[in-house]
Amino acid sequence: MDDPPLKTLVVDDEPLATERLQLLLARIGGVDLVGTASDGEAACRMAEALRPDLLLLDIAMPGMDGIDVARTLAHSAGRPAVVFVTAFDQFAVSAFEVEAVDYLVKPVDPARLERALQRARDHLDLRASGTAPPPPAGRYLDEFWASDLTGLVRIRSIDIDRVSAERDYMRLHVGTRSWLIHHSMAALEEGLDPAVFVRLHRSAIVRRDFITGFQRNASGRWIARLGDGSEQPVGRLYADSVRAIAGR
Repeated sequence: MDDPPLKTLVVDDEPLATERLQLLLARIGGVDLVGTASDGEAACRMAEALRPDLLLLDIAMPGMDGIDVARTLAHSAGRPAVVFVTAFDQFAVSAFEVEAVDYLVKPVDPARLERALQRARDHLDLRASGTAPPPPAGRYLDEFWASDLTGLVRIRSIDIDRVSAERDYMRLHVGTRSWLIHHSMAALEEGLDPAVFVRLHRSAIVRRDFITGFQRNASGRWIARLGDGSEQPVGRLYADSVRAIAGR
């Protein structure tokens, strides 16, 4: 028997973003769009009245933002599952602190939205059965959107070889190409899966399987050899990472 449609409330202060989500949901199917709201206060009122299963919720809105909406509804009866849909990937850690089911970065990829809807269904099914839902599958960032001369480029986290800091920006290195994003190194360290990435320096994060070896320089400091033939000095504060990777 098919699952009942997800009663869904879309919350975004940008009419074009709301319209795009409505079109995507119509194409995917399995969703009953019960309403749209353009600010946080309206979202809370509508959620209380309509009792949706799911909120597709923007974060950066005037007044009450999406994080505040999620915190408010977390204490309501029959609280909805929350999937954040935002143009800003730097909010991911805060989003999962309020137990969001998933986190999508605009412009939303249809296949990625479909996966988020399935995660919401699984989350609601587990909660209905009395089983504690597992930690969100999207606890760590799995994609970034960066600007280039043609517009926006989607970069999968798993494709990133290393990250280097450039003042207030981070450079994502993928093969011979790289892109700048406005982020902090600390937020990236929290947002990237530590089973996949390791911080080796205050200005460098490297994918673990991109590291081919370590050696010491003349002063005794560790140097990581990387898959593209380059080398990354290991900061003294991160020497324990070398020992952990090498199992020593």
